[in-house]
Amino acid sequence: MEESILRVQVPMRWGDMDAYGHVNNVNLIRLMEEARIAGFGVPGGTGAPGSQPQADIFSAVPAGTQILVVEHRVRYSRPLEYRNVPVNVDLWVANVKPASFDICYEFRDPVEDYLCVKASTTLAYFDPVSSRVQRLSPGERAALSAYEGPPPFSK
Repeated sequence: MEESILRVQVPMRWGDMDAYGHVNNVNLIRLMEEARIAGFGVPGGTGAPGSQPQADIFSAVPAGTQILVVEHRVRYSRPLEYRNVPVNVDLWVANVKPASFDICYEFRDPVEDYLCVKASTTLAYFDPVSSRVQRLSPGERAALSAYEGPPPFSK
């Protein structure tokens, strides 16, 4: 699976910290989003040009298609302490189904590289005109499979 993992670095902000010096759980969801965009691109290529993602698979989504969050799962194993350096986030894809897939995350301490958080986000492609979830095309499945690995949580 090593070749299917992307490692991105996401800056921690002073405002992400709670009273205990840890990244607040609500702000972790925002860091997940930033890691997802740094790794896989901006949905639909929206926004002005910026840094290129490592694997630009979301920018190629057909015009008019939205990528919606269906679910987040987060499991904390150690506190993610605020540091004035970016946090290391390993990303991969799991649970590719006909109309949804998971982006998986491992947040690692940026200095000592120990695991702090495992998480996943289930995403689906959505057509706002028909108000329906769209099935993944063979090309979309192939793009995702290049980064596929095991689910982060055991059942």
